[in-house]
Amino acid sequence: MTKKRGFEIVSKYKDADVNLPVRQTTNAAGYDIESSEDFIVPSIWKFGVLNVIKFIFGKGKIDENKTEEIKKSIKPVLVPTGIKAYMQDDEVLIIASRSSNPLKRGLSIPNGIGVVDADYYNNDGNEGELFVQLINFFPLDYKIKKGERLAQGIFMKYLTTDADEGGLKERQGGFGSSGL
Repeated sequence: MTKKRGFEIVSKYKDADVNLPVRQTTNAAGYDIESSEDFIVPSIWKFGVLNVIKFIFGKGKIDENKTEEIKKSIKPVLVPTGIKAYMQDDEVLIIASRSSNPLKRGLSIPNGIGVVDADYYNNDGNEGELFVQLINFFPLDYKIKKGERLAQGIFMKYLTTDADEGGLKERQGGFGSSGL
């Protein structure tokens, strides 16, 4: 039987008691994706967000050295999952936030959704491990526990344009490697 789509545990988590994603109900579209380890998602507020807001509205000044420090401090984090996904060439795995994340945890996927292409599987950069990109807009750091459900993965087919020539290059790495 040829494999069509699914999840596997990446090598470095083989003996780490990581769960493969499952759907919680019969009609659920998404497979719940868990954290593979305890992880801290820092609050954006402790890194000078108020100073940035003051600067934006012209009531404060931020020197250039501080600007770089703030950019590094309030960027999203990548939470490891210990899993990878395989799928058909004309499919994509969408990583979507759980509906309870913003309301209960203050967590959000900053780019709206994550897009995992079929050629991300077993790439040379990280074996295709999925990461959930999160930002914490609550005032306190959020402590993720190993096994905590962070996101849901939804497999979908996608369409291409009439003029599509199949892409310009092959993937050369892991997370974010097909872009800039």
